[in-house]
Amino acid sequence: MSRGLVVTDVTVTPIAVQDPPLLNSVGVHQPYALRSVVEVHTDAGITGIAEAYGDDPTLDRLRRAAAVLPGLDVFDVHGLAQRVAVGLGEVVADTPTVLIGYASVAKTVAATVAAFEVALFDAQGKATGRRVCDLLGGAVREAVPFSAYLFYKWAGHPGLEPDEFGEALDPDGIVRQAKWLVDRYGFGSIKLKGGVFPPDEEIAAIRELRAEFPDHPLRLDPNANWTVQTSLRVAAELAGVLEYLEDPTDGIADMARVAAGTGLPLATNMCVTSFADVPPAVEQGAVQIILGDHHFWGGFRACQKLAGICETFGLGMSMHSNTHLGLSLAAMTHLAAATPHLTYACDTHSPWQTEDIIEAGVLSFVDGAVPVPDGPGLGVTLDRDAVARLHEQWRRCGIRARDDIAAMRVRHPDWTGGRPRF
Repeated sequence: MSRGLVVTDVTVTPIAVQDPPLLNSVGVHQPYALRSVVEVHTDAGITGIAEAYGDDPTLDRLRRAAAVLPGLDVFDVHGLAQRVAVGLGEVVADTPTVLIGYASVAKTVAATVAAFEVALFDAQGKATGRRVCDLLGGAVREAVPFSAYLFYKWAGHPGLEPDEFGEALDPDGIVRQAKWLVDRYGFGSIKLKGGVFPPDEEIAAIRELRAEFPDHPLRLDPNANWTVQTSLRVAAELAGVLEYLEDPTDGIADMARVAAGTGLPLATNMCVTSFADVPPAVEQGAVQIILGDHHFWGGFRACQKLAGICETFGLGMSMHSNTHLGLSLAAMTHLAAATPHLTYACDTHSPWQTEDIIEAGVLSFVDGAVPVPDGPGLGVTLDRDAVARLHEQWRRCGIRARDDIAAMRVRHPDWTGGRPRF
């Protein structure tokens, strides 16, 4: 007989949220981003909740795994991983969400486990009256710092009205955007998503940011859109200006070549995205900072394991973000609060989202940081009306997988999204 709460049913609800036309090395965000809401119901009437990716391959895997979870004790996280592996069965690894990089069986399983593990911890917290961060070892910080995330962007999606955020296609536009984010949210560091324009234009944007924000650490992330030669040139230009340079080029070997030619720290969420990537990256000295993400590393405990590895090998650690909503932000906040070796402010897309699935008033940015919610579990509650509305939006929008290349072709029909371009 189980000594804890037992899973009786699982609900997976796909949703679509409005997304601005944010430019990146591959193309541009589509008008809608896909997410899913995971609910794990128990025999005690307690429901644990989580947020996951929402593309069709992810939904298929979530539903396959959900079918084998009834009967699982919510405290049996090891049993969760075993059941997910069985539930996925012979699912091939060549149809991953594009958000977790190259395909592998391990990453397919890890991303699926992560969604349910968060929900189990939320249920555990609700059952015991403790916050998730307490269950993860206790909070070492009660507020988690985040970085302003800047994007080159169009004024609006083609064929639609301009959005509230405005255009940013040159250094002046980027500085205006930074002022808005820093003034409104109090961010103490700034990251620019680069790889969009020729490197000299992005160097100019960084220099204008430095002039406007002399005390804010700055980061630049071209998403592997530069050659090794270009990466080395930009690193030399911005030595002493950037806090770190993220994924200037592709792959561990070429990142190692860049690292060998500069003293500027290199960060990644592209060439090290699973535990199998860590040994060669460390051996070759490819990166100095790894950006974890509970969504694709395998959940809370996997990210804490990653933090321990980073500390062991003298690597810094931060957290990566894709388009996400408040449920994901709450999970990130609890994880970061309970991770001692978190050496840089985390990424977040939250300021860019105008729709959410949680009830308002619990999560907020105070001086660039999110205080850990006080309530049990994740400390947030689903807004059922919002979930229903965003599910209907998913049903109507017609998007079933993220495709930044196709979105870019609406304006540039010959666009390929091939990298590196510079």
